[in-house]
Amino acid sequence: MSDDIATLRRILASSRTIAVVGLSAEWHRPSFFAAKYMQEHGYRIVPVNPRYTEILGERCHASLETIEVPIDIVDVFRRTEDVLPIAAQAIAIGAKCLWQQIGVKNVEAARLAEAAGLDAVMDRCVKIEHARLFGGLHWAGVNTGVVSARRQA
Repeated sequence: MSDDIATLRRILASSRTIAVVGLSAEWHRPSFFAAKYMQEHGYRIVPVNPRYTEILGERCHASLETIEVPIDIVDVFRRTEDVLPIAAQAIAIGAKCLWQQIGVKNVEAARLAEAAGLDAVMDRCVKIEHARLFGGLHWAGVNTGVVSARRQA
């Protein structure tokens, strides 16, 4: 699996387009928070969720197969048992990385992706890893952009 620092840094530095499978339009959901963070840091987010038509200003797709642009990372916010067919779709569309979010660990899907030449990351958050490796992680888990010893009102 691709979870060493050098590999994670390479994946995030060389990728620009992320298909987020299971992205929610609800602002308080972890998938929305992570996707918004990545979008604000220059990544193109391609939402994949049949429940919505648009998220974060981008057209939402029902599946990976309907995406018309090349995808670097397929970021999976789904249950572990749902990942294997997503891995097959990621391979079919020519993605470069299958990224399973925190709590998602489908070893069979990761092996399938790696056998097809994709990087495979499991049980890690793309937002947290980006912030950790590229300097945006605050003690509370977010970069507040405020440099002050006083609390904001």
